Amino acid sequence: MAATNRAPREVRKAAIASLVGSALEWYDFFLYGTAAALVFNTLFFPTFDPLVGTIAAFGTNAAGFLARPLGGVIFGHFGDRIGRKSILVITLMIMGVATFLIGVLPTYQAIGLWAPALLVTLRVVQGIAVGGEWGGGVLIVSEHAPDRRRGFYSAWSQTGVGLGFVLSASVYSLVKAVTTDDSFLAWGWRIPFVVGILLTVVGLLIRLRVMETPAYRRTASKKPAPEQTKLPVLEVIRTHPKPVLITFGARIAENGAMYVFLTFSLSYAAKIGLDGDLVLSAVVVGMLVESFAMPMFGALSDRVGRRPVYLGGAIGMIVWAYPFFAMFDSRDPVLIFVAVLVAVVCCHGAMIGTQPAFFTELFDSRVRYSGVALGHELASMVAGGFSPIIATALLAWAGASWPIALFLVGMGVVTVIAVAAAPETRAKAIDDRETRDEAEAVAGSLRS
Repeated sequence: MAATNRAPREVRKAAIASLVGSALEWYDFFLYGTAAALVFNTLFFPTFDPLVGTIAAFGTNAAGFLARPLGGVIFGHFGDRIGRKSILVITLMIMGVATFLIGVLPTYQAIGLWAPALLVTLRVVQGIAVGGEWGGGVLIVSEHAPDRRRGFYSAWSQTGVGLGFVLSASVYSLVKAVTTDDSFLAWGWRIPFVVGILLTVVGLLIRLRVMETPAYRRTASKKPAPEQTKLPVLEVIRTHPKPVLITFGARIAENGAMYVFLTFSLSYAAKIGLDGDLVLSAVVVGMLVESFAMPMFGALSDRVGRRPVYLGGAIGMIVWAYPFFAMFDSRDPVLIFVAVLVAVVCCHGAMIGTQPAFFTELFDSRVRYSGVALGHELASMVAGGFSPIIATALLAWAGASWPIALFLVGMGVVTVIAVAAAPETRAKAIDDRETRDEAEAVAGSLRS
């Protein structure tokens, strides 16, 4: 079926399944980042200086990011070989179980060094699962969507990421509000992790109802199974090196800044004596607004192109890096809300809302899952995994925010260069590319 003739009902079903499933899976993943900023330094690294304990807690958080490329390679391989839908079901199940186990994990006081060791292990499992989730969640929508509205529809998969953060932070805030400080440290922090298993069941029921994508079905039907690409990740590196590098570079600012704005900002607030609940509320509001701004940025990219919208977000982040921390340093609640809203909605939202369609259109469908996952998750490992650690270390070194702002500027420059080097992909007919490739191959063989 041509991309322009997609049944609207099936496209909407794919968008909803991706949104809900992604929200629940990212709820699980973001819970860890929030807990790392608020409680893990005390419960799993109590023998360290508080700042060093925070760095250690962020270090275990980074372990999940280090594992994400492995998940991207593993699940990207099977996503290209056996289909997008099956992998999305598997990754959601893995994430749900790992999150539940974190919720029942004994602390350092109970089992000593085994506690942080098991915590890291479960975080790695989470990282592997989410490394395979993002590419599949994006492709299940973008490969269903019509060419000229791909930006709008596929951005809903990113809305799931935003809502997952909002849900995790909101549940944490609710539990924290109804428990005393001692009760929260003793058992309250576990509740959001444990209830994640119930949300996982909901996500599975929704994802099982979605059809496999037309792009994958067409690619799989054109060749017998033995002739399919045996190692898609090696094939994508050989045939699509530039798109992989573009995907990697385009994510540096988006992902690195995200975890500075959303995770490190909580620690920074505590360092300068701000009310943590105020900052967490600002972050939750910012992510909630961004979640519904993402499809607007996706729709805008359908009209003016992927590159202009993405570049606008990256340049905006460069410009906003210093004002963001200056507004925090003012300790004015209104300015703090403005700082977060502009950073999250206008800068980060423009990039992440454009990403799904942009990255999808860079790759052929036979290796698309592997290509999208590889570039995306390598950047997650480098930028997202280490940005809170780097920011915390810079704060400890300088005792001020200016080097962190400079760090954000550097990541923004990397992304601007990558996106400027990319082709404009708006409204590309991704289903038909392989057909054109085959026709050119046949024509070439006849000429020879």
